[in-house]
Amino acid sequence: MTAPVARALAFDVFGTIVDWRSSIAREAEAAAARHGANVDGGAFADAWRRRYRPSMDRVLRGEVEWTPLERLNRASLDEVLAEFALEVLDERERDELNRAWRRLQPWPDSVAGLTRLRRQYVLCTLSNGGIALPVDLARFGGLPFDAILSTELCRTYKPDPRTYHMVASLLDLRPEQVMMVAAHTSDLRAAAAEGLRTAYVRRPREWGPGPSPEPAPDASFDVAADDLKDLARQLGA
Repeated sequence: MTAPVARALAFDVFGTIVDWRSSIAREAEAAAARHGANVDGGAFADAWRRRYRPSMDRVLRGEVEWTPLERLNRASLDEVLAEFALEVLDERERDELNRAWRRLQPWPDSVAGLTRLRRQYVLCTLSNGGIALPVDLARFGGLPFDAILSTELCRTYKPDPRTYHMVASLLDLRPEQVMMVAAHTSDLRAAAAEGLRTAYVRRPREWGPGPSPEPAPDASFDVAADDLKDLARQLGA
């Protein structure tokens, strides 16, 4: 295929670059084990992540004031601990478990794929996590981004159009010179509506071994790749 013209690639992070489910599952199981309890880590991670979008949507609808994602996740954690009968965790342990979102393992192809892509493109994040969170993820996982951008800079969340235009503006590019890279079709459709190019990356195990809830990509995306190394190949990097 002919690679679409782009100068910068903006990456979704949770699920696209890092494996949130396995990482959170391990930390939840370890936290429970310290109290002699057992928990299904995968189910715990799923229950926590299912609260992610609804909590941000309340902010987008103006039902609650602007709140950074890490604080939203911390409030959701209390609900999940009650759901799994793990109220025994004290405040310090809860805060530390919440910080597990800063210690998510990259997918096996992420570092190598990003390294290849960086030879030809400017790489940045476009994460709903506050600036500190993807900074720590990049340092933890050795992720070679040129810039850490977050929707926090706009005090909103994707898919607010301002978040996509922010990337082009801060990188001094036109929207069509930026390609949004994500494993989530809704993110890509929102980016495309604002003039960005789009690359879909398949992450079939984002939600574990069962069927993925993510809709299949379609021909409206500029690129569909099996992983980041495949994306690099298709983009000529």
